Amino acid sequence: MNSTINVLENRCSIRSYLDQELMVEEKETILNAAYRAPTAGNMMLYSIIEVESKQIKEKLVETCDNQPFIKKAPFVLIFLADYQRWFDYYQHSQVEEFCQQQGIPYRFPQEGDLMIACSDALIAAQNAVIAAESMGIGSCYIGDIMENYEVHREMFDLPPYVFPIAMVCFGYPANKPDQPRPRFDGKFIRFKDSYRRLSPDELDEMFNEREALLFKNRPELNGAVNFGQFQYRRKFGADFSQEMSRSVRAAMARWLEH
Repeated sequence: MNSTINVLENRCSIRSYLDQELMVEEKETILNAAYRAPTAGNMMLYSIIEVESKQIKEKLVETCDNQPFIKKAPFVLIFLADYQRWFDYYQHSQVEEFCQQQGIPYRFPQEGDLMIACSDALIAAQNAVIAAESMGIGSCYIGDIMENYEVHREMFDLPPYVFPIAMVCFGYPANKPDQPRPRFDGKFIRFKDSYRRLSPDELDEMFNEREALLFKNRPELNGAVNFGQFQYRRKFGADFSQEMSRSVRAAMARWLEH
C-alpha cells in the first residue's frame, strides 16, 4: 500500500485539537492543495474564507448546530460555491452587449451552475483535507454551515451567487481513534452500467452491523426498534436537517431571482 492510499484508508474526523497553531507554511500547503483540485473547465468555481476571528468562530458554534470544538480549531476554512466571480467578469467583459450583437442568449447563473460550483468547492475541500492528513493534521467537515443562510450571508458578506457548501476545521489531533469507523460494504454501493435499488433482505444485511452496535451501546433509544428509526430521528427528521433544507431553499431562491 503506497502512502497516498494509506492516508485515504486511515483518515477519520477529528474534533479535539492540540493547543498548537499551524505554521504559515502548513496553511499554505493545505490551501495550495485545494487550488490544485480538479475543477470544471478550469474555472475554479469556488472561494475559500479563512476564519481567524475568535468572535466569528464562537458565532459559528451557535449557527452550526452548537458544536463547541469549532471555536478551538486552529485553522478553519469555509468553502464557497462561487459563480459570482465569473459572472462579475462576464459583466465586466460586456458579455450582455456581446450576446445582443451576436444574437445569442444572455442568462444569469441558474440551478446547474450552482450544482457544478458546489462540486468544485467540495472537490477542493477534499484535496485540502487529504493534504492536511498527509502532514499529520486532522480535520472535520461541518455541513451545518449550510444552515442559517441569512445569518451566514450577513456574517460573511455573501453576494447572490455564492453559497457556503462546507466548512472544515483543521488542527493537530489531541487524540485519534485506533482505527477509522467502518464503512458499508462496497457491494451495496457500487453497481455496473445502471442503478439498482436494494431489496429488503439486502437493506437488512447492509445495516446489520450498525444496528447490532447501536443496540449494544444504547439500550434506551427513545422508542426506536431498529437503526432506521433511530437514524431518522437523530439525523433526517431532526430540527437541524429541516433548517438546512429551509436554508438551502432560501439561498437557491436568491440565486434564481433573475
